[in-house]
Amino acid sequence: MARAQDGDAAAYRRLLEEIVPYLRALAARHHRDECDIEDTVQDVLLTLHATRHAYDPARPFAPWLVAIARRRAIDRLRQQRRAGRTDAALRAEHETFAPAQANLERAELEQNAVRDAVERLPPGQRKAVTLLKLREMPLKQAAEASGMSIAALKVAMHRALRNLRKMLGRESGTT
Repeated sequence: MARAQDGDAAAYRRLLEEIVPYLRALAARHHRDECDIEDTVQDVLLTLHATRHAYDPARPFAPWLVAIARRRAIDRLRQQRRAGRTDAALRAEHETFAPAQANLERAELEQNAVRDAVERLPPGQRKAVTLLKLREMPLKQAAEASGMSIAALKVAMHRALRNLRKMLGRESGTT
């Protein structure tokens, strides 16, 4: 690692190649799934690469590496816990496919309601929705096209969204 810090690319490559099996063994202590093991190894390698400048050559390399590996393995376990990894994986028999025509009428009604609500907005708010959301223009370009300042366009867009929520009966703010 000290030679790698000094810019020896061959030494760095050799170091990485030699530590990968060891990192897999360390990751396997924390994870059962092969994908999680490989992801943890990759996380460790990325961390090692990003923090290689912090390694002190006067100290042993293995404990430094093990500390990084343990932290990354624990980080992955926490991430899985937060993501609700307890859910069962979906299989083909769980899939259901609705016919293509199943929700067309409802979708068309919703589109008409939104289109009508946009038309009832004040002109500045309607312009903001049209340029920013329907035409998907960048903010700066939409400001130039509308003749409004960026700040005024943002305010108009915010007010338009609030008014659309009210008109469409979604007072809570969730769309």
